[in-house]
This record gives sequence, C-alpha cells and structure tokens, in this order.
Amino acid sequence: MNNTIKLDIISDVVCPWCIVGYKHLEAAIEELGLQDRVDIEWQPFELNPDMPIEGENLRDHVARKYGATREDSDRARASITQHGADYGFKFDYFEDMKMVNTLDAHVLLEYAKEFGLQTELKMRLFSAFFTEHKDVSNREVLLHEAQAVGLEKQGAEQALDDEALKDSIKATETDWHQMGISGVPTVVFNRESAVTGAHPQESYKQILQELMNQAN
Repeated sequence: MNNTIKLDIISDVVCPWCIVGYKHLEAAIEELGLQDRVDIEWQPFELNPDMPIEGENLRDHVARKYGATREDSDRARASITQHGADYGFKFDYFEDMKMVNTLDAHVLLEYAKEFGLQTELKMRLFSAFFTEHKDVSNREVLLHEAQAVGLEKQGAEQALDDEALKDSIKATETDWHQMGISGVPTVVFNRESAVTGAHPQESYKQILQELMNQAN
C-alpha cells in the first residue's frame, strides 16, 4: 500500500501567485500532519520564454501583456502583498522591478532535485526575486542562491552550461502544455487530477484529505 501523495507543482519563480498558492498548500499539509507522506516535485513553466536577457520593466510588462493600467497594477500588488503576508511571505515590489527570463532558474531547480534540495532552492529563488530585489536571470545570483541551499558551485555551473539539460527543460514544458496546462500554479495530484490557481488552504486540505482516505 502506497500512502505517499505525489505532488507535481508546475510553476515559475517570477509568478507571485505560485508562492502564495504554495504557502496555502504547505499550510494544508502541515495542518494534516502529512509532511512525511507528501512527495513534491517542482515542474518547469516559463511565463515568458521569449523574455530577452535584459528583462522588461514589470509595470510595462503587465501593461503590454495584460492591458493593466497603473491603478490595476497597484491594486494587484497590494492584494498579492497582503496574501503573502497572511502566510509569512514578504513581497517587496519596487518601481524598477523587472520581469526576467527564468530558463536558467529552472535548469538549476532540475539540478537541485538530484540532491533533494529542489524545494529549498525554489523558496530561495522566490525570496530572492520578490523580497530581496535580485535578478534571478543573472548567473552569479543563481550560483549564490544555489550555494546558499547547499549545492556545490562547480556542479551548479556545469548544470547551467549543459545545453542538453536546457533542451530537456524545454521538452518538459512542452509536455505539460500538451497535457493542457496553460496557467500556473498548477498542482497535479498523483498524476491523476489537477487544480490551477492559488487555491485557499481549505481547498488543498480537502483534496489531500480525500486522497489520504483513498490510500488508507
């Protein structure tokens, strides 16, 4: 009997609702005492795979991509910041904040999986981008954060230079797209069912409880 729940979390490190949703999910897991019975694997998704190396001002980006006015942007930022604060995550938006390319971040996350440090690195990158005003497309930033969670610099550098690994990340992204995943965060439960969006803690709790009942 397998009492482990496999969770594939498809997300991007520059997606604010991805960290909000994860914090809700994490709280649900802790509330149910399932920390040792949940196997989390982070799956790559690039919100902006064509984002150039220099990035794009975040306000300009949301205006161009979503048609958001400055007032829309301010309201969204305030809402996201409050949602984060409710679960202990600090969003610190600033005027010169940029949307950046995240392919290399996903490469490092795949590398971190080999060492059981994927979630630690994911959280570190969320904080680096949303709290600490860091450019998570910058190689030196990425290497610093990798070392901060216990990864060796040389191995991380080799991963970032591995073109086959980059191609593998892109292929995985394509696979998820072909399975119908078009928005993040998406949490896939036991590769059988999925929910998209930052659902409330209670919703995740209900799903997890049903899955544990079935397993038992």
